[in-house]
Amino acid sequence: MRERVEQALAKVRPALRADGGDVELVEVTPEGVVRVRLTGACKGCPMAGQTLRLGVERVVLKEVPEAVRVEAA
Repeated sequence: MRERVEQALAKVRPALRADGGDVELVEVTPEGVVRVRLTGACKGCPMAGQTLRLGVERVVLKEVPEAVRVEAA
């Protein structure tokens, strides 16, 4: 499952990088929780929460149905 999550994250990276940010996979728990770290300009950005939910989580849950949620590490 970790490899499929990485592939999903690769789909959102271009948009994040266009704004000077990125996302890093920290872990995938046995329960299906995906923990990520926003980096670069995304780290500390006031819109980081929305980016995580509306961008990263949306794509990961679509591409990896067994993932239950995405949260910041």
